Amino acid sequence: MSTLDLIGVSKSFGRTEVLKTIDISLASGEFLVLLGASGCGKSTIMNIIAGLLSPTSGEIRIDGKRINEVHPKNRDIAMVFQSYALYPNLTVERNIGFGLEMRGVPKTERQAAVLKVARILKIDGMLGRKPAELSGGQRQRVAIGRALVREPKIFLFDEPLSNLDAKLRMEMRAELKRLHRLLGTTVVYVTHDQIEAMTLATRIAVMRDGRIDQIGTPEEIYDRPATAFVAEFVGAPPMNMINAILDANGLRLEESGQRVALTIGADAPREVILGLRPEDLHLADASEEHAIAATVDFAEPTGPTLIVFARHGGNPLVASLPPHLQIAPDSQIRLTFSRKNMHIFDRASGNRIQT
Repeated sequence: MSTLDLIGVSKSFGRTEVLKTIDISLASGEFLVLLGASGCGKSTIMNIIAGLLSPTSGEIRIDGKRINEVHPKNRDIAMVFQSYALYPNLTVERNIGFGLEMRGVPKTERQAAVLKVARILKIDGMLGRKPAELSGGQRQRVAIGRALVREPKIFLFDEPLSNLDAKLRMEMRAELKRLHRLLGTTVVYVTHDQIEAMTLATRIAVMRDGRIDQIGTPEEIYDRPATAFVAEFVGAPPMNMINAILDANGLRLEESGQRVALTIGADAPREVILGLRPEDLHLADASEEHAIAATVDFAEPTGPTLIVFARHGGNPLVASLPPHLQIAPDSQIRLTFSRKNMHIFDRASGNRIQT
């Protein structure tokens, strides 16, 4: 197990700056997920750690030692890619052990290492097969086994589950979680899938436009998003964002003029965004005075919940409600929420306002 530090790392291609002063510090055994949309810079960070790209400025350190000038093969890092990148003419056994074979590891020692890893990944009965004879999930296990057998200091995973169907992705997430708990290795994992991030990570770094908007535990990212971008990006369905004015009397919703009393206020009116997660919205009863009125567009039954898509003036609203409810399109509903579950963001900067 090893520590990993990125200190002031930036990367430019010509005049295009794709990474802007990235600072990350990983303790030994952490599982960090770089989460963001395509083009945000997460794979660039991965390639810089691996040595496939050089940073324009900043340092990369493993166990406190600068590795900027260290050749990729000497960094003791293993990568697993989105494509399995297996040799089609080699057996599973030789695919897993190929790196050891190239390093001149004796055959007996190599076979023992491959068998150990294959047993951990539950593919020890497939060592004689070739990739064409395997399912997608089995091929990904072979690719992971090829990384595991080297016993590297750090594992890098670049969207390794993207090619799998939904059921296999769920199974492989559980497998990766089990492996991390078993081996305790330091992992950096790139994905745009928030479910992967929330279920796998010890910490998540949410990226946007070459910067880290927020880094924290999955619970911190979800329960106290630092910016409106993080709030909308993490969560399915995404957080509802309602334009409002914060003044001395609390919040006033712009569309309806409705008031929400708060213990905080602003000396001068301030444009803000009220964030409400769909699961924190509930149907209001007749006695609720401060409910949000909305018009239903349609509802989607998902089994455990009924996802209701509605409109509050010009603002779309999504609510996760109990599945037994009968809610018709174009009907009027009133939604309420607990003040402890709301989020307020400055509209200009997008930053969270402490409540």
